[in-house]
Amino acid sequence: MYPAELVKPMREDLTRVGFEELQTADQVDVALAKEGTTLVVVNSVCGCAAANARPGARMSLQNAKRPDHIVTVFAGVDKEAVEKAREYMIPFPPSSPSMALFKDGELVHMLERHHIEGRPAELIAENLMDAYNEHC
Repeated sequence: MYPAELVKPMREDLTRVGFEELQTADQVDVALAKEGTTLVVVNSVCGCAAANARPGARMSLQNAKRPDHIVTVFAGVDKEAVEKAREYMIPFPPSSPSMALFKDGELVHMLERHHIEGRPAELIAENLMDAYNEHC
């Protein structure tokens, strides 16, 4: 587990633009039971989360179509919530950072770490916006 003071600015990178933090398995179940579309960002302390994933997720919200709900869990911190979120992301293996778009609780789009690492935030945002345009 990472110290709260270390991850606070990394959490706020998403919560300040409207992402809801989920810290328990029950919160994940409730979030993914909602009607409509939900983007789940598995946040991380790694460099590709800071340089690519979080900026890409934020930029993607500038799209005309966007998810009804935006939530985040933090790998290495919110263990219970991350494990539950990853159950919903099967058959994809656990990775962080990662992003998943759900529609009415069904996984419809997934970005794994290997889709994020080494790619510019703009490309990640574009990938997410394409998914929003198709599913939202």
